[in-house]
Amino acid sequence: MSLVRLALRNVLRKPGRTLATVVALAVALTAFILLRTTVGAWHGTYERAAEDRLGTRNRVSFTLVLPRAYADEVRDLPGVRTASFANWFAGRDPKHPTTVFTSLAVDAASYLAVYDEIALDPAARKRWLASREGAVLGDTLAGTLGVRVGDTLVLDGTVYPGRWSLRIEGVYSTTRQSPVRSQLLLHWSRLDEAIPAWRRGRLGWIVTRPAAGTSPAALARAIDERFAARNVRTLTLSERAINRSFLGLLASILDALDAVSIVILAVVALLCGNALAMGVRERSSEYGILRTLGFRGPALGLLLGVEGALLGAAGGALAVALAVVLVHHVLGAYVEAQLSGLFPYFQVAPRTALGALGLGVGLGAATGLLSLGHLLRGSCAAQLRGGGR
Repeated sequence: MSLVRLALRNVLRKPGRTLATVVALAVALTAFILLRTTVGAWHGTYERAAEDRLGTRNRVSFTLVLPRAYADEVRDLPGVRTASFANWFAGRDPKHPTTVFTSLAVDAASYLAVYDEIALDPAARKRWLASREGAVLGDTLAGTLGVRVGDTLVLDGTVYPGRWSLRIEGVYSTTRQSPVRSQLLLHWSRLDEAIPAWRRGRLGWIVTRPAAGTSPAALARAIDERFAARNVRTLTLSERAINRSFLGLLASILDALDAVSIVILAVVALLCGNALAMGVRERSSEYGILRTLGFRGPALGLLLGVEGALLGAAGGALAVALAVVLVHHVLGAYVEAQLSGLFPYFQVAPRTALGALGLGVGLGAATGLLSLGHLLRGSCAAQLRGGGR
Protein backbone atom coordinates (compact mmCIF):
# COMPACT_ATOMS: atom_id res chain seq x y z
CA MET A 1 0.00 0.00 0.00
CA SER A 2 1.39 3.42 -0.94
CA LEU A 3 1.79 6.21 1.59
CA VAL A 4 -0.84 8.27 -0.24
CA ARG A 5 -3.41 5.47 0.02
CA LEU A 6 -2.51 4.95 3.66
CA ALA A 7 -2.97 8.68 4.31
CA LEU A 8 -6.38 8.55 2.63
CA ARG A 9 -7.42 5.60 4.78
CA ASN A 10 -6.26 7.43 7.89
CA VAL A 11 -8.36 10.45 6.92
CA LEU A 12 -11.44 8.28 6.41
CA ARG A 13 -10.93 6.16 9.52
CA LYS A 14 -13.00 8.53 11.66
CA PRO A 15 -15.60 9.80 9.15
CA GLY A 16 -17.55 11.83 11.71
CA ARG A 17 -14.51 13.72 12.92
CA THR A 18 -13.21 14.15 9.40
CA LEU A 19 -16.54 15.56 8.24
CA ALA A 20 -16.65 17.97 11.18
CA THR A 21 -13.08 19.10 10.47
CA VAL A 22 -13.75 19.58 6.75
CA VAL A 23 -16.92 21.60 7.46
CA ALA A 24 -15.08 23.77 9.99
CA LEU A 25 -12.27 24.34 7.49
CA ALA A 26 -14.80 25.18 4.78
CA VAL A 27 -16.55 27.76 6.98
CA ALA A 28 -13.24 29.44 7.84
CA LEU A 29 -12.01 29.44 4.24
CA THR A 30 -15.37 30.69 2.98
CA ALA A 31 -15.03 33.67 5.30
CA PHE A 32 -11.50 34.16 3.95
CA ILE A 33 -12.77 34.11 0.34
CA LEU A 34 -15.51 36.64 1.15
CA LEU A 35 -13.00 39.00 2.75
CA ARG A 36 -10.56 38.71 -0.15
CA THR A 37 -13.43 39.17 -2.63
CA THR A 38 -14.40 42.40 -0.86
CA VAL A 39 -10.84 43.69 -0.92
CA GLY A 40 -10.46 42.62 -4.54
CA ALA A 41 -13.68 44.40 -5.52
CA TRP A 42 -12.36 47.60 -3.96
CA HIS A 43 -9.00 47.30 -5.69
CA GLY A 44 -10.70 46.40 -8.96
CA THR A 45 -11.88 50.00 -9.22
CA TYR A 46 -8.39 51.20 -10.06
CA GLU A 47 -7.18 48.00 -11.72
CA ARG A 48 -9.80 48.51 -14.45
CA ALA A 49 -8.74 52.12 -15.04
CA ALA A 50 -7.66 53.16 -18.54
CA GLU A 51 -3.88 53.39 -18.77
CA ASP A 52 -3.87 56.57 -20.88
CA ARG A 53 -6.62 58.54 -19.13
CA LEU A 54 -5.56 61.45 -16.91
CA GLY A 55 -7.47 63.25 -14.20
CA THR A 56 -6.77 66.83 -13.11
CA ARG A 57 -8.05 68.10 -9.76
CA ASN A 58 -7.39 70.89 -7.31
CA ARG A 59 -3.89 70.43 -5.93
CA VAL A 60 -4.99 70.97 -2.34
CA SER A 61 -7.80 68.41 -2.25
CA PHE A 62 -10.19 66.63 -4.56
CA THR A 63 -13.04 68.14 -2.53
CA LEU A 64 -12.11 71.63 -3.82
CA VAL A 65 -13.15 72.89 -7.26
CA LEU A 66 -11.45 74.26 -10.37
CA PRO A 67 -12.48 77.19 -12.58
CA ARG A 68 -14.51 76.13 -15.63
CA ALA A 69 -12.02 77.94 -17.91
CA TYR A 70 -9.31 75.45 -16.97
CA ALA A 71 -11.00 72.78 -19.09
CA ASP A 72 -10.75 74.92 -22.23
CA GLU A 73 -7.09 75.66 -21.54
CA VAL A 74 -6.33 71.98 -21.14
CA ARG A 75 -8.04 71.22 -24.46
CA ASP A 76 -5.75 73.74 -26.17
CA LEU A 77 -2.52 72.17 -24.89
CA PRO A 78 -0.34 70.29 -27.40
CA GLY A 79 -0.66 66.53 -27.10
CA VAL A 80 -4.29 66.52 -25.91
CA ARG A 81 -6.56 64.35 -28.00
CA THR A 82 -9.73 65.15 -26.09
CA ALA A 83 -10.70 66.43 -22.65
CA SER A 84 -13.87 66.67 -20.61
CA PHE A 85 -14.94 67.60 -17.09
CA ALA A 86 -17.41 66.63 -14.41
CA ASN A 87 -18.84 67.49 -10.99
CA TRP A 88 -20.04 65.22 -8.25
CA PHE A 89 -23.82 65.44 -8.19
CA ALA A 90 -24.45 62.70 -5.64
CA GLY A 91 -28.20 62.48 -6.09
CA ARG A 92 -30.23 59.86 -4.24
CA ASP A 93 -33.39 58.13 -5.40
CA PRO A 94 -36.03 58.49 -2.63
CA LYS A 95 -37.64 55.28 -3.87
CA HIS A 96 -34.39 53.41 -3.21
CA PRO A 97 -32.90 55.19 -0.18
CA THR A 98 -30.38 52.45 0.60
CA THR A 99 -29.01 52.23 -2.94
CA VAL A 100 -25.61 53.90 -3.33
CA PHE A 101 -24.65 54.93 -6.87
CA THR A 102 -22.53 57.53 -8.60
CA SER A 103 -24.25 60.46 -10.28
CA LEU A 104 -22.23 63.08 -12.15
CA ALA A 105 -22.90 66.35 -13.93
CA VAL A 106 -20.77 66.19 -17.08
CA ASP A 107 -19.97 67.96 -20.31
CA ALA A 108 -21.99 65.45 -22.31
CA ALA A 109 -20.42 65.24 -25.79
CA SER A 110 -16.81 65.38 -24.64
CA TYR A 111 -17.46 62.99 -21.76
CA LEU A 112 -18.63 60.31 -24.18
CA ALA A 113 -15.49 60.90 -26.25
CA VAL A 114 -13.15 60.56 -23.26
CA TYR A 115 -14.93 57.50 -21.88
CA ASP A 116 -15.02 55.64 -25.15
CA GLU A 117 -15.99 52.37 -23.45
CA ILE A 118 -19.54 53.75 -23.08
CA ALA A 119 -21.77 52.10 -25.68
CA LEU A 120 -24.79 54.36 -26.18
CA ASP A 121 -27.26 53.94 -29.02
CA PRO A 122 -26.85 56.78 -31.60
CA ALA A 123 -30.50 57.75 -31.25
CA ALA A 124 -30.21 57.90 -27.47
CA ARG A 125 -27.02 59.91 -27.77
CA LYS A 126 -28.77 62.41 -30.03
CA ARG A 127 -31.72 62.72 -27.66
CA TRP A 128 -29.49 63.26 -24.66
CA LEU A 129 -27.34 65.91 -26.29
CA ALA A 130 -30.47 67.80 -27.33
CA SER A 131 -32.28 67.54 -23.96
CA ARG A 132 -31.00 69.70 -21.13
CA GLU A 133 -33.37 67.92 -18.73
CA GLY A 134 -32.18 64.53 -19.90
CA ALA A 135 -29.88 61.96 -18.35
CA VAL A 136 -28.37 58.61 -19.28
CA LEU A 137 -27.30 55.77 -17.03
CA GLY A 138 -25.64 52.39 -17.15
CA ASP A 139 -27.71 49.27 -17.74
CA THR A 140 -26.90 47.71 -14.36
CA LEU A 141 -27.96 50.88 -12.55
CA ALA A 142 -31.11 51.16 -14.69
CA GLY A 143 -32.09 47.67 -13.60
CA THR A 144 -31.47 48.51 -9.96
CA LEU A 145 -33.52 51.71 -10.06
CA GLY A 146 -36.20 50.13 -12.24
CA VAL A 147 -36.20 52.82 -14.92
CA ARG A 148 -36.37 52.66 -18.71
CA VAL A 149 -35.89 55.09 -21.56
CA GLY A 150 -38.61 57.73 -21.44
CA ASP A 151 -39.18 57.50 -17.69
CA THR A 152 -38.78 60.49 -15.40
CA LEU A 153 -36.44 59.95 -12.47
CA VAL A 154 -36.65 62.35 -9.52
CA LEU A 155 -33.55 62.57 -7.34
CA ASP A 156 -32.92 64.28 -4.04
CA GLY A 157 -29.82 66.44 -4.26
CA THR A 158 -27.13 66.16 -1.58
CA VAL A 159 -24.22 68.26 -2.80
CA TYR A 160 -26.77 70.41 -4.64
CA PRO A 161 -29.96 70.38 -2.50
CA GLY A 162 -33.40 70.20 -4.01
CA ARG A 163 -35.55 67.90 -6.10
CA TRP A 164 -34.08 67.21 -9.53
CA SER A 165 -36.34 65.80 -12.24
CA LEU A 166 -34.46 63.95 -14.98
CA ARG A 167 -35.84 62.36 -18.14
CA ILE A 168 -34.04 59.13 -19.00
CA GLU A 169 -32.94 59.54 -22.62
CA GLY A 170 -30.79 56.45 -22.88
CA VAL A 171 -29.39 53.37 -21.15
CA TYR A 172 -25.84 52.42 -22.04
CA SER A 173 -23.57 49.44 -21.60
CA THR A 174 -19.76 49.30 -21.66
CA THR A 175 -17.44 47.55 -24.06
CA ARG A 176 -15.23 46.41 -21.16
CA GLN A 177 -15.46 46.19 -17.39
CA SER A 178 -15.57 49.77 -16.14
CA PRO A 179 -16.98 51.60 -13.09
CA VAL A 180 -18.85 53.98 -15.42
CA ARG A 181 -21.35 51.20 -16.07
CA SER A 182 -22.95 52.02 -12.72
CA GLN A 183 -23.13 55.79 -13.17
CA LEU A 184 -25.90 58.27 -13.90
CA LEU A 185 -24.92 61.25 -16.07
CA LEU A 186 -26.72 64.57 -16.42
CA HIS A 187 -25.78 67.85 -18.09
CA TRP A 188 -23.30 70.08 -16.29
CA SER A 189 -24.77 73.13 -18.02
CA ARG A 190 -28.19 72.48 -16.49
CA LEU A 191 -26.67 72.12 -13.05
CA ASP A 192 -24.60 75.27 -13.46
CA GLU A 193 -27.64 77.35 -14.39
CA ALA A 194 -29.78 76.04 -11.54
CA ILE A 195 -27.39 76.64 -8.65
CA PRO A 196 -26.73 79.98 -6.88
CA ALA A 197 -24.54 82.43 -8.77
CA TRP A 198 -21.65 82.15 -6.30
CA ARG A 199 -21.33 78.40 -7.08
CA ARG A 200 -21.38 78.70 -10.87
CA GLY A 201 -18.53 78.33 -13.31
CA ARG A 202 -16.79 75.62 -11.31
CA LEU A 203 -16.03 72.00 -11.96
CA GLY A 204 -14.78 69.09 -9.91
CA TRP A 205 -12.14 67.64 -12.18
CA ILE A 206 -10.92 67.44 -15.77
CA VAL A 207 -10.38 64.16 -17.63
CA THR A 208 -7.93 64.03 -20.53
CA ARG A 209 -6.88 61.51 -23.20
CA PRO A 210 -3.43 62.10 -24.71
CA ALA A 211 -2.96 62.17 -28.46
CA ALA A 212 -1.21 59.27 -30.16
CA GLY A 213 2.50 59.35 -29.46
CA THR A 214 2.15 61.63 -26.44
CA SER A 215 3.45 60.35 -23.11
CA PRO A 216 0.71 60.52 -20.44
CA ALA A 217 3.32 61.39 -17.80
CA ALA A 218 4.71 64.23 -19.93
CA LEU A 219 1.23 65.58 -20.61
CA ALA A 220 0.40 65.45 -16.89
CA ARG A 221 3.45 67.59 -16.15
CA ALA A 222 2.52 70.03 -18.92
CA ILE A 223 -1.00 70.47 -17.52
CA ASP A 224 0.24 71.19 -14.02
CA GLU A 225 2.94 73.55 -15.30
CA ARG A 226 0.25 75.49 -17.16
CA PHE A 227 -1.45 76.38 -13.88
CA ALA A 228 1.60 76.45 -11.60
CA ALA A 229 1.52 80.24 -11.21
CA ARG A 230 -2.26 80.50 -10.70
CA ASN A 231 -4.09 80.96 -7.42
CA VAL A 232 -5.76 77.59 -8.00
CA ARG A 233 -3.08 75.05 -8.82
CA THR A 234 -3.70 71.58 -10.18
CA LEU A 235 -2.55 68.02 -9.66
CA THR A 236 -2.76 65.68 -12.63
CA LEU A 237 -2.55 61.93 -12.11
CA SER A 238 -3.34 58.80 -14.07
CA GLU A 239 -6.85 57.48 -13.65
CA ARG A 240 -5.44 54.50 -11.78
CA ALA A 241 -3.57 56.74 -9.34
CA ILE A 242 -6.66 58.86 -8.73
CA ASN A 243 -8.81 55.82 -8.01
CA ARG A 244 -6.10 54.48 -5.73
CA SER A 245 -6.08 57.78 -3.82
CA PHE A 246 -9.83 57.43 -3.21
CA LEU A 247 -9.17 53.97 -1.82
CA GLY A 248 -6.56 55.51 0.43
CA LEU A 249 -9.44 56.96 2.45
CA LEU A 250 -10.45 53.38 3.16
CA ALA A 251 -6.93 52.20 3.96
CA SER A 252 -7.73 51.46 7.61
CA ILE A 253 -10.70 49.31 6.60
CA LEU A 254 -8.63 47.41 4.05
CA ASP A 255 -5.86 46.89 6.62
CA ALA A 256 -8.44 45.53 9.07
CA LEU A 257 -9.74 43.09 6.47
CA ASP A 258 -6.20 41.95 5.75
CA ALA A 259 -5.62 41.38 9.46
CA VAL A 260 -8.82 39.37 9.80
CA SER A 261 -7.76 37.29 6.78
CA ILE A 262 -4.52 36.37 8.56
CA VAL A 263 -6.46 35.42 11.70
CA ILE A 264 -8.70 33.16 9.63
CA LEU A 265 -5.66 31.41 8.14
CA ALA A 266 -4.36 30.83 11.68
CA VAL A 267 -7.72 29.27 12.58
CA VAL A 268 -7.46 26.98 9.55
CA ALA A 269 -3.99 25.87 10.64
CA LEU A 270 -5.21 25.18 14.19
CA LEU A 271 -8.16 23.13 12.94
CA CYS A 272 -5.94 20.99 10.75
CA GLY A 273 -3.30 20.66 13.45
CA ASN A 274 -5.81 19.59 16.08
CA ALA A 275 -7.33 16.91 13.84
CA LEU A 276 -3.93 15.52 12.87
CA ALA A 277 -2.61 15.59 16.44
CA MET A 278 -5.60 13.56 17.61
CA GLY A 279 -4.99 11.05 14.85
CA VAL A 280 -1.30 10.73 15.72
CA ARG A 281 -2.12 10.02 19.37
CA GLU A 282 -4.80 7.46 18.50
CA ARG A 283 -2.55 5.62 16.04
CA SER A 284 0.58 5.76 18.18
CA SER A 285 1.14 1.97 18.05
CA GLU A 286 0.74 1.92 14.26
CA TYR A 287 3.39 4.59 13.85
CA GLY A 288 5.61 2.60 16.23
CA ILE A 289 5.28 -0.41 13.91
CA LEU A 290 6.14 1.72 10.88
CA ARG A 291 9.24 3.08 12.63
CA THR A 292 10.24 -0.48 13.63
CA LEU A 293 9.93 -1.56 10.00
CA GLY A 294 12.38 1.15 8.98
CA PHE A 295 10.21 4.12 8.11
CA ARG A 296 12.13 7.25 9.00
CA GLY A 297 11.30 10.91 9.37
CA PRO A 298 10.96 11.81 5.64
CA ALA A 299 8.54 8.98 4.91
CA LEU A 300 6.46 9.62 8.02
CA GLY A 301 6.52 13.34 7.26
CA LEU A 302 5.21 12.60 3.78
CA LEU A 303 2.44 10.46 5.28
CA LEU A 304 1.35 13.16 7.72
CA GLY A 305 1.78 15.92 5.13
CA VAL A 306 -0.43 14.13 2.62
CA GLU A 307 -3.02 13.46 5.33
CA GLY A 308 -3.11 17.14 6.22
CA ALA A 309 -3.17 18.18 2.55
CA LEU A 310 -6.17 15.91 1.91
CA LEU A 311 -8.07 17.53 4.78
CA GLY A 312 -7.12 21.00 3.55
CA ALA A 313 -8.06 20.17 -0.04
CA ALA A 314 -11.49 18.88 0.99
CA GLY A 315 -12.16 21.94 3.14
CA GLY A 316 -10.85 24.28 0.44
CA ALA A 317 -12.93 22.69 -2.32
CA LEU A 318 -16.08 22.88 -0.22
CA ALA A 319 -15.29 26.50 0.68
CA VAL A 320 -14.86 27.49 -2.97
CA ALA A 321 -18.17 25.86 -3.87
CA LEU A 322 -19.95 27.60 -0.98
CA ALA A 323 -18.40 30.99 -1.76
CA VAL A 324 -19.20 30.84 -5.47
CA VAL A 325 -22.83 29.96 -4.80
CA LEU A 326 -23.14 32.57 -2.05
CA VAL A 327 -21.49 35.42 -3.97
CA HIS A 328 -22.57 34.74 -7.53
CA HIS A 329 -26.17 33.84 -6.75
CA VAL A 330 -26.96 35.73 -3.54
CA LEU A 331 -24.58 38.45 -2.34
CA GLY A 332 -23.05 39.54 -5.63
CA ALA A 333 -26.27 40.67 -7.28
CA TYR A 334 -27.39 42.46 -4.12
CA VAL A 335 -24.09 44.26 -3.55
CA GLU A 336 -23.79 45.32 -7.20
CA ALA A 337 -27.36 46.61 -7.12
CA GLN A 338 -27.34 48.40 -3.77
CA LEU A 339 -23.69 49.51 -3.58
CA SER A 340 -22.78 49.96 -7.23
CA GLY A 341 -20.94 53.17 -6.40
CA LEU A 342 -18.48 51.21 -4.27
CA PHE A 343 -18.64 47.73 -5.82
CA PRO A 344 -19.61 47.87 -9.50
CA TYR A 345 -18.35 44.28 -9.86
CA PHE A 346 -18.58 41.90 -6.90
CA GLN A 347 -17.63 38.39 -7.98
CA VAL A 348 -15.23 35.72 -6.74
CA ALA A 349 -12.10 36.06 -8.85
CA PRO A 350 -10.51 32.79 -10.08
CA ARG A 351 -7.24 33.73 -8.38
CA THR A 352 -9.08 34.17 -5.07
CA ALA A 353 -10.73 30.76 -5.36
CA LEU A 354 -7.50 29.04 -6.39
CA GLY A 355 -5.61 30.90 -3.67
CA ALA A 356 -8.02 29.70 -0.98
CA LEU A 357 -7.78 26.14 -2.25
CA GLY A 358 -4.00 26.34 -2.35
CA LEU A 359 -3.85 27.79 1.15
CA GLY A 360 -6.05 25.00 2.45
CA VAL A 361 -3.77 22.37 0.95
CA GLY A 362 -0.58 24.17 1.99
CA LEU A 363 -1.64 24.84 5.58
CA GLY A 364 -2.91 21.29 5.92
CA ALA A 365 0.38 19.86 4.68
CA ALA A 366 2.38 22.23 6.92
CA THR A 367 0.45 21.27 10.06
CA GLY A 368 0.94 17.62 9.12
CA LEU A 369 4.68 18.13 9.02
CA LEU A 370 4.55 19.91 12.38
CA SER A 371 2.87 16.84 13.87
CA LEU A 372 5.94 14.85 12.86
CA GLY A 373 7.95 16.43 15.68
CA HIS A 374 5.56 15.07 18.31
CA LEU A 375 5.68 11.66 16.68
CA LEU A 376 9.47 11.41 16.57
CA ARG A 377 9.94 12.56 20.16
CA GLY A 378 8.51 9.30 21.48
CA SER A 379 10.43 6.01 21.43
CA CYS A 380 9.37 3.08 19.24
CA ALA A 381 8.92 0.85 22.30
CA ALA A 382 6.57 3.32 23.99
CA GLN A 383 4.57 3.76 20.81
CA LEU A 384 4.27 -0.03 20.34
CA ARG A 385 2.84 -0.25 23.85
CA GLY A 386 0.34 2.44 22.87
CA GLY A 387 2.10 5.19 24.79
CA GLY A 388 1.17 8.74 23.99
CA ARG A 389 -2.51 7.99 23.60
